[in-house]
Amino acid sequence: MKKTILLTLALFLIGSVDVEAQCAMCRAVLESEEGQQTAKGINNGIVYLMAIPYVLVGAVGVAVFRMLKK
Repeated sequence: MKKTILLTLALFLIGSVDVEAQCAMCRAVLESEEGQQTAKGINNGIVYLMAIPYVLVGAVGVAVFRMLKK
């Protein structure tokens, strides 16, 4: 069981790709800027905000799993 979880985690980490998450309006406004530093910051912020719910659900899932395993 532990090997399966580790293998699945390794596959997710190896198979991850970089994504750029912007709405069409944000992209249009930010593409006109030179240097693209603001656009990169906006992308990082959006990805960060998208990741938080997954981390919270995962933490609750692990807590429930541990509680049921006892």
